[in-house]
Amino acid sequence: MSIFNVFTLLGGLAFFLYGMNIMGDALERKAGSKLKSILANLTSNTFKGFLLGLVVTAVIQSSSATTVMVVGFVNSGIMTLRQSIGIILGANIGTSATSWILSLSGIEGDTFWIKMLKPSSFTPILAIIGIFLLMFNKKSNNKDVALIFLGFAILMFGMETMSGAVEPLAESEKFQQILLLFSNPVLGIIVGAIMTAVIQSSSASVGILQALSTKCNVSYSTAIPIIMGQNIGTCITAMLSSVGASKNAKRTACVHLLFNTLNSLILLIIYCISDAVLNFAFLDNNISAFGIAFLHSIFNIFGAILFLPLAGLLEKLACMIVKDTDDKDKISLLDERLLSTPPVAVERCKNITFDMAEISMQSLKNSMDIVFRYSEDKADKILKDEDTVDKYEDELGSYLVKLGAMALSDSDSREVSKLLRIIGDLERISDHSVNILESANEIQSKNLSFSAPAQKELSVMIKAVSDILDMTLDAFRNGDLKKAYDIEPLEQVVDNLQILLKKRHVSRLRKNECTIEMGFVLSDLLTNLERVSDHCSNIAVCMIEIAHESFDTHGYIQELKFNHDKEFDENVQKLSKKYMLESV
Repeated sequence: MSIFNVFTLLGGLAFFLYGMNIMGDALERKAGSKLKSILANLTSNTFKGFLLGLVVTAVIQSSSATTVMVVGFVNSGIMTLRQSIGIILGANIGTSATSWILSLSGIEGDTFWIKMLKPSSFTPILAIIGIFLLMFNKKSNNKDVALIFLGFAILMFGMETMSGAVEPLAESEKFQQILLLFSNPVLGIIVGAIMTAVIQSSSASVGILQALSTKCNVSYSTAIPIIMGQNIGTCITAMLSSVGASKNAKRTACVHLLFNTLNSLILLIIYCISDAVLNFAFLDNNISAFGIAFLHSIFNIFGAILFLPLAGLLEKLACMIVKDTDDKDKISLLDERLLSTPPVAVERCKNITFDMAEISMQSLKNSMDIVFRYSEDKADKILKDEDTVDKYEDELGSYLVKLGAMALSDSDSREVSKLLRIIGDLERISDHSVNILESANEIQSKNLSFSAPAQKELSVMIKAVSDILDMTLDAFRNGDLKKAYDIEPLEQVVDNLQILLKKRHVSRLRKNECTIEMGFVLSDLLTNLERVSDHCSNIAVCMIEIAHESFDTHGYIQELKFNHDKEFDENVQKLSKKYMLESV
């Protein structure tokens, strides 16, 4: 085997990994909405978690990606250590899907349909379809399908290239002697673990072994320990991912390592004892690509059956290895590990933004409450909530920018754009709660009070703003466009109320029924309340515009308010009656 064969082998591996990467990313985007719905139903049931891990890994074709994603979930506090165990067990079986696809290359037969099952036969057809869709169809949906086809074609081209590169080894006596060394179970496991750890992909490692088996005389006695070692080597990605994470995230990676290591050791003991007693004759036979896929699946299924009932034991062992510390365990709002699975990262951002919206709007309600009924506890909470919302905006903004640079589906791209715009309005609502708190503090410290008419009128406006906050939060959380359309008429009513309340205050000033000092406080309150309704309007309009793939928010509001939309005018009239001020 010459140096050029080595170059060809490494080039084939590069094509294999690249093909797997683009196919996995495209599959992930294609199945993004399903991934979100599956993850939304996470429970503490270990068996359901096992099925989740199996399905997700079979979809995205990488147990390493699934495990890294799970480490990110645990680090973010959205999944417990116990929940993660079932998913990790399922992921090990799900990753076998790739080896089964690769094993099709070993199918033999002369009929047309048998030949068409061979990847070398149908891969060129997929490549032609893929490049046609990519070049002549601009729809994102079809682009993902094209990338799935092309990714698979590149992956199989890499597999064929690796097989061709190692073909000269079939005639090499030295190589056959090296293979015989790997039949030593301990050495075979070490080689399999190191090879997989270096490549950081058990699928690629299994693919290399399958490529060798098609051209060289790889025996069962050589393949079995290497496959066991490959399961251990795949843990390196999760271990590296857990560096700097919370203790429970470290424990999650530790569970992955414990499961694969213990499973391999138990299988090794069973294998060695059985061979010593029964002296298996088949171990000297050459293994096929199909046989490798079969053994890879059987080993992982055996491990799942053995350890599913022992999930609690794995959890205890992980807690013993990664001990509790005196330092408070920090949970990240957003974990960068989730960026490797954009649909999940987008869903996490949505949930964090929902929390941010709830905190911001409740803070505004608390600030309106203490205008008339001052409370030190609520005043302190408003200030703390404002700091929390600021933190949310900083982390979300930075994270969403990074997420926007990833390869996203059209729907996820729109969601990222929407969230980026909405978090600014939520932060401003929180700022206005602090502004209203300052007015309440002034009233409290100077012992000021509103006249009875002013208090009643302000209460009406506060009720209208409270209602628009509830409508906005409900519309945003549920993606309810119908409710979003109803927000703008109420915002117009709040604008009208502000104008009317200011006029009435001027009238009371002329009659000496109110003081100039209270007038300044009232003016500040009205301005902040009106601007809060503006931000609610911005959120609603943003939802509507992005749903219709348009970003001209100003144009939409101008069209709605000043071109005399009949439905809009009717809603304004109806709401004006609901929030009508008493006659003076």
